[in-house]
Amino acid sequence: MRITLLANLKKNAPTWPGMSPDQWDDLDSEKTIESIMHALRARGHHVTFLEGNATLYEKLPQVKPDICFNICEGHFGDSREAQVPALLEMLRIPYTGSRVLTMALTLDKPMTKRVLAYHNLPTPPFQVLERVHEPLDPDMRFPLFLKPSREGTGMGVTAESIVHNEAQLRSQLRHLLDKYDQPVLVEHFIEGREITVGVVGNLTSPVAWRLPDDETAPRVSRGLHFFPPLEVDMSRYPEEEMGIYTSRIKTELAEDFHYLCPAPLTEAQVQELNFLTAATFRVTGCLDVARVDFRLDKHDNDKPYILEINPLPGLNPGYSDLCIEALAGGWTYEELVNRILDEAAERQGILTTDR
Repeated sequence: MRITLLANLKKNAPTWPGMSPDQWDDLDSEKTIESIMHALRARGHHVTFLEGNATLYEKLPQVKPDICFNICEGHFGDSREAQVPALLEMLRIPYTGSRVLTMALTLDKPMTKRVLAYHNLPTPPFQVLERVHEPLDPDMRFPLFLKPSREGTGMGVTAESIVHNEAQLRSQLRHLLDKYDQPVLVEHFIEGREITVGVVGNLTSPVAWRLPDDETAPRVSRGLHFFPPLEVDMSRYPEEEMGIYTSRIKTELAEDFHYLCPAPLTEAQVQELNFLTAATFRVTGCLDVARVDFRLDKHDNDKPYILEINPLPGLNPGYSDLCIEALAGGWTYEELVNRILDEAAERQGILTTDR
């Protein structure tokens, strides 16, 4: 099968004077691109790579792929992860992963949390602030956690993200507004363990972007394969990271990643996390692959709270969460990449045998 891998390489990203040093932290390395291409070629596919930018409109009709393996993060715009999927749909070219609306929704953390709250799924109480002196809602209580509304890879997340009083709140709010020029998500800080659950597959039809109103209805997760949950072992990191999965851990310390996988959880906890993962996957309209991040509240019997969902989880074979979880579940990297491809091809009626 003819496959075109679409991605945004860090080395190809635009630069300008005064740009933030973490501007392109969520873009991919050549190692990731080479690893994905090798995994796909190992199954007999013909694979090419194209940078996910405006030149795709001219290049893709020339390459004529049967399907695109899309991991594009995009460069600019509130819905940048949705730009390449929109282009592919306009050109009527099949692709892996979630569609335009889901990509736009899940990049915006507050919008995602509004959807979760609408469905009564557990997510920390939150507010979105656009100005330094905008008042907090009466029900927002310290400690609070601040992060940019539309960034990935932990961008803007540091030890200073946890604030315990008004002065700290305003100082960190000013910093984030100045640096990222976008609204800031403020949510109740959940002190406890950091868990992530990866999933591959698609919910068996028919399902809608909603959960049944009947609480006794069966918990639908058919068609999804859940990987063992991964816990970030915060005890292995410097104290100055304050026990949170910071941008520094995800970038500077990524090659020395400390984790527990499978995470030490009871079977009941794993089942609850899997249901919440499936529910989040469902109400945000995800397809083929995703990763859901949780915090377990140490002050409330480890109650799980959904932080966010990532429909474009990292695929670096050395340290990306999803790859580690797949390995712990008995899957090789080649199996993971090709399963994502197979799921996308099957739902779009495409044969994945070599041509």
